[in-house]
Order: sequence, then C-alpha cells, then structure tokens
Amino acid sequence: MIHLIRQRLLMLVFVLFGVTAATFLMSHVIPGNPAQVMAGPHASPETVEAIRHQLGLDRPLLVQYLQYMNGLLHGDLGTSIRTQQPVAHDLANFFPATLELVLYSFLIAIVLGIPLGVIAAVKRNTYWDYVVRVFSIGGVSIPVFWSGLVLILIFYAKLGWLPASGRLDISLPRPPMITGLYTVDSALTGYWEDFFNSLWHLLLPAATLSYVQLSVIMRQVRSSMIEVLSKEFILTGRANGLGRMFLVIRYGLRNAMIPTITVIGLSFGSLLGGAVVTETIFDWPGMGHYVVESIASLDFPAIMGFTVVIAVAYVFINLVVDLLYYALDPQIRR
Repeated sequence: MIHLIRQRLLMLVFVLFGVTAATFLMSHVIPGNPAQVMAGPHASPETVEAIRHQLGLDRPLLVQYLQYMNGLLHGDLGTSIRTQQPVAHDLANFFPATLELVLYSFLIAIVLGIPLGVIAAVKRNTYWDYVVRVFSIGGVSIPVFWSGLVLILIFYAKLGWLPASGRLDISLPRPPMITGLYTVDSALTGYWEDFFNSLWHLLLPAATLSYVQLSVIMRQVRSSMIEVLSKEFILTGRANGLGRMFLVIRYGLRNAMIPTITVIGLSFGSLLGGAVVTETIFDWPGMGHYVVESIASLDFPAIMGFTVVIAVAYVFINLVVDLLYYALDPQIRR
C-alpha cells in the first residue's frame, strides 16, 4: 500500500507538469489582451504596455511558464489579474461552496444510482428495468445547462417551490464560519433556519449536477450486477437454498462494486470539474463561477490555479479508488 501511495504521488508531478504546460499554452495563445481588459477600452497604448510589463506578459512565453512553475513548487498559484488577490486566497474562499455542492450531488448520485442499478439488474427486461434505462439514457444525453434551465423554469418560475440562485436567502445571516459549508456550519452552531434554507437552495443545483453521474453509476451497477448474478457461485447459492436478497446484497453487490468504484471515483472528479456550468446557471458562488469570470477577463493565473486544483483532486481521487480496490478485493492484496 505504501508503494502504491508513493507511485501515485510521483505520478502527481508528471500530471501537474502536463496539465500546467497544456493549460498555460492554450490560455496564452487565445486572442485577447488581459492588460487591455484591465486598462479599459479607451486606455492609451503606453498605459496598456505599462500594465503588460507590470504583469510580466511582455516576457517570453517559456520564461513566464518557468516562473509560474517555480512559484507553484513553492505553493504560490500567482496573483489574480482581475481581483489583485493571491489565487490561492481566492480559491480558498470559493472552494467551500463548490465542495458543498459537489458533496450533495455525489450523495444523490450514490444513494439513488446504486439501488436503481441493482433493481434494474434484478428486474432485468421488466417494466422497472425499462424505466431505469430510459432515465439513465436521458442523463447521459441531455446537456447540463438544458436540464438546469428546465428545472428552474418548472420549480422556480412556474411552481415557485424552490429558489433558483444563491446559497442562502438574503434576509438570513450567514452561519459562523467553521468549514465554509453552510449546512455543516449551521448544524454545528445551531442555526437551524440557515440549515434548512441552505438545503432548500442546494436542491436544484445538486439535482442538476448529479443527473449525469447518477445515470453513469446506474448503468455501471446494472451491467456489473447482471454479470455477477450469472456467475456459478450465485447459482450454487441458490441451489443451496440461500435467499435471493441475501445473495444479491451479500455476494452480488459486493462483487459488482469492484468495477463500479472506478466509475464512482471518476464521477466525483467529474462533478468537481463539471460544476462550472451548474454554478453559472444557478449563480452559485463557487470555483466554477469564479473561473468563468476569470476566463471572461483573460485572468491567466486564476485559470491556471483552478486547473491545478482539479488536476490534484483527480490524482488523489484515483489514489482513494486504488486503496478501496485493495480493501474490497482479496486477490489484489495477495
């Protein structure tokens, strides 16, 4: 296990190098001049050139990249061109909102995806199976922005049941800062009105963000369960009189979860990176909303910082998945 952890951490170095190099190159070759954006449309060429020099954008591209990597190795993500604040500081402020949204979306995907996948496999080629399959096809086919807009139109504009933006009603005070997750902080401090209100605000964006990964998990669980339920040890258990539900839960689901864990792990990473669209639609004040505004302002350090955070998250998620393999499959331990 220690060797596996070392291997994954070493891989992190190569991943960061590849991701930062590709993102740095792409962000600097796109048309636009961040110095012009900062100076304004009516600024003189001398003012724009002075800002470019101040930001270091007049240096060769390779020199800029090496300077960025040197700062990154020392824990410095650079300074945002738009906010004039350290990128690490900005991301630390916006990350809790994104993490809260991703955690609840992930919870919805797991709690609904695994049971529905099991039901579809056990009830194969029945009405229940067809309903689950149609639902999952919709999840992988419908764009996130479209499903989010439809939910807003139905539950906010037409029915008025759920809020369409923000983390909390403007009339309520924010709970005391502990973790930055409103539901956790309000529960820990006894702000129960904030707790239920923040949950209310989470419903639409979490449902929108989770739909795609929920569908992927359902399809994977169904496929794995169908394969496991046809194995000889399941047929032997039936012949020995073991109950169907006992076989499905105790032996079928555990073996089916081994390939499913990979999909679940990647789903969490996809939710973290895919929150950009959802946060934009629902005006959710997280990292996705921050990076969209940074892209519009050609804020290279902020874009790079967001990319680095997502890349590191993916590497550690893959590490957790490998460790879960180690815990669930005795053959891997041997």
